[in-house]
Amino acid sequence: MAQSSVIVWMIVLAFISAEVSAFAKLIDRPLGEKVGITLNKIPESLHDSEAKTVANEVSETQVISVNDELAIVSQLLDRVPLIDGHNDLPHLIRLLAESRLANFNLTDLSDKTPWSSDPTSHTDIVRLRKGKVGAQFWVAYTNCKTQHNDSPQKALEQIDLIYRFIDLYSDTFQLATTAQEIEDVFGTGKIASLIGVEGGHAMGNSLSILRIFYRLGVRYMTLTHSCPTPWADNSQLDNPGQEPIHDGLSGFGEVVVQEMNRLGMMVDISHVSVATMEDVLNVSKAPVIFSHSGAFSVCNHTRNVPDHILRRLANNGGIIMVAFYNEFLSCGKSANIKDVIRHIEHIRNLIGADHIGLGGDFNGVDRVPTDLDDVSKYPNIFVELLRLGWSETDLEKLAGTNMLRVMRRVEEVKQELAFSEPIEEWIPIEDLRPEHKLCLTDYV
Repeated sequence: MAQSSVIVWMIVLAFISAEVSAFAKLIDRPLGEKVGITLNKIPESLHDSEAKTVANEVSETQVISVNDELAIVSQLLDRVPLIDGHNDLPHLIRLLAESRLANFNLTDLSDKTPWSSDPTSHTDIVRLRKGKVGAQFWVAYTNCKTQHNDSPQKALEQIDLIYRFIDLYSDTFQLATTAQEIEDVFGTGKIASLIGVEGGHAMGNSLSILRIFYRLGVRYMTLTHSCPTPWADNSQLDNPGQEPIHDGLSGFGEVVVQEMNRLGMMVDISHVSVATMEDVLNVSKAPVIFSHSGAFSVCNHTRNVPDHILRRLANNGGIIMVAFYNEFLSCGKSANIKDVIRHIEHIRNLIGADHIGLGGDFNGVDRVPTDLDDVSKYPNIFVELLRLGWSETDLEKLAGTNMLRVMRRVEEVKQELAFSEPIEEWIPIEDLRPEHKLCLTDYV
């Protein structure tokens, strides 16, 4: 009986020798190496009870390896700030709480009405911390019905709201406006909080308001949203049957990009038409960003970016931050984290890892992927990529060093243009349709 047991365990040891060897070397493995252990079928020759024992031991090894993956990712995101390019929490606060911060506690909304039942509610402090978010672009969004009406006022109210919740939760958040400030805030353990304006209609066709936005801390503006402006075409005009208005940027639109370069404000070309993307890349002296988009070759939605534009983006030195909205990921109502990975992998394979980031669009969409259903789930992306063999350097780029590089270059271009005067052009009156002027006065 003893001899039989020895023989059985010799078979077991032969079966798992590779796994044991790999596990024994776990601590020495470089960060980018695949962590998961490949499991083979247990030999049928083993006695049932002995096979069950082996299976349990292998299962325990598997659990340890998954925990190890999460530990590796956690350590990486402790070193490098995870910078998300787009979160619509300010807009949701406006919708659900009338922008009244006294009406709720942002610490934990997971079981608070109406937040817990709203499909667009993905963010609170507990989940941001669990998700290892190191820096967040909070978005001042105004919808298209405000265009030519009170969009500048609504945008300013959103910016004010962002400042107010940063101040109210100052033990968690701190304003940042430069790459260095992101790193400094991250070093204190707080979440660096940046401001983006979504939709160029928010500036009311006025370069003066654009400059005021910058002074208030806005560090990117998305040129359009779901509507064109009088100076830029949006992505919906790329749908079949739609006709472009400007075939990209108008002359005044080019001036907007030039003034953003001079100010040091990033030009965000998510939501714009392909022709507008082309024109911006022709005009901009600084790297541009897609704050929340995907790869058109993976999902042919007009909100995604064609390969030829991605190649131009790489030449420009810019970044595309992958969004998590199901319709942009899978071109359907359902998606999972594998769809996110497909977009990221396609972009890396096409233009390299230097031009990818994450821009979840949380709190602005109602359908997000399985295993990525709120801001606490960011580490899952890095675990998936770790299993695909991504290197430490490439994971750090995706997390935040790409965005830091882009911001630093935008800041450098600002310094290069420091002797340029503010652009004092007005939008030509002929660029405004009669319906655009209904709420305008003749005050000069």
